Amino acid sequence: MVAVIKTGHSVQSIFRYNENKVKEGAAQCIGEGNYPAPVKDLNPAMKLNRLLHQNALNGNVRRNSVHISLNFHPSENYSAEKLMKIADAYMEKIGFAEQPYLVYRHDDAGHPHIHLVSIKVRGDGSRIDMQNIGKNQSEKARKEIEKQFNLVRAEGRKNQGMALLKPVAAGKVCYGRTESKKAMSAVLNSVLLNYKYTSLAELNAVLQLYNITADRGSGDSRIFKSGGLVYHILDKGGKAAGVPIKASDFAMKPTLAFLEQRYALNSGGQAFEKKRIRTAVDAVFLSRNRNMKKLAAALQKQGIDAVLRKSDKGQLYGITYVDHVTRCVLNGSALGKNYSAKGILERCGEGALLRENGATDRGLEKGHDRHEEQSQTASEKAYEKALEGIAVKTLDGLFRPEWQPENVPAALKRKPRRKKKRGGSDLN
Repeated sequence: MVAVIKTGHSVQSIFRYNENKVKEGAAQCIGEGNYPAPVKDLNPAMKLNRLLHQNALNGNVRRNSVHISLNFHPSENYSAEKLMKIADAYMEKIGFAEQPYLVYRHDDAGHPHIHLVSIKVRGDGSRIDMQNIGKNQSEKARKEIEKQFNLVRAEGRKNQGMALLKPVAAGKVCYGRTESKKAMSAVLNSVLLNYKYTSLAELNAVLQLYNITADRGSGDSRIFKSGGLVYHILDKGGKAAGVPIKASDFAMKPTLAFLEQRYALNSGGQAFEKKRIRTAVDAVFLSRNRNMKKLAAALQKQGIDAVLRKSDKGQLYGITYVDHVTRCVLNGSALGKNYSAKGILERCGEGALLRENGATDRGLEKGHDRHEEQSQTASEKAYEKALEGIAVKTLDGLFRPEWQPENVPAALKRKPRRKKKRGGSDLN
């Protein structure tokens, strides 16, 4: 068994994520802990309100939601009753026995797993300290539960365990080597239900990593007008190979209507995912020698693929980041100007821009360098002149005499009257 613990700022987000899986038929809420009624008698509002009301007891806890997944070996197809016993035992061993929690069984991956939704605020309003809980309490609980319930042990299976948790277990599709439809189905089943994409372009950024693309056809084609969708296998050059397969011919029916539903589900906030990608990109540019190849290689070490979109002439006009760790797909423009195609080229340097545009003439590069030096000199002079102007204005303002009105009010000219002493007389 492999346990993964995550915390967040919004319990609503993780609750809706699991409930949406239930609506899609990819998950089932099999039980609850510390709720006033069985889960079969609770509607979604009741489930969520129980968590929200207890969280409201301590408004100072910002990361108040807890999302845990317990992942099992593919051979472990346990009943809902046994999964609930495992979940209850795990929550008790990590110190969440008194917390309200919901248990969801997910059927959208190549291995059985359950998700637990809970909160960090106790019933008395105190906060549960989760620092190093994964290394300490969770690891100890995992070993004890594996023995107690006779589960497949994670120790000694590190390579297999990591493979189980990868969102896409299928490899690249090679036209002519395997049955096209079967190979494409393996990729589609994993990608479409696991990655967070909000457009067809973002989805294709992931699919192209496996030599597949989704195509609606041209604007005046019959497929486009009828709302159809086909999937192609791509060759090494990125061009369609073989006969396309209709979306409706696959078992999971990955049609345009299906994708539009996924767009809506994936359109939520992605603050953590954006921050992770920005941090990874910024770390690359801390070094002086940087270019697109080094950027792509460094990001891949972090589990991020930078998918470049180029024109027929080889000019880079777009970049999409595919984060395989958070399973999030984001266009560079969604992260900010510095992370778009133009921003990345500028950060790489003008020489990288020339190489991306196919300019190899050394004379052109030298001429450009001279122009750049001249423009920098001119800009420096303009900057110095502006500073001088600012300095003069600042000194004038400091030494300028304060303005005084010519006509002094009569009240200020009048001398103050002397106060009479008590018991005294004005007569001498």
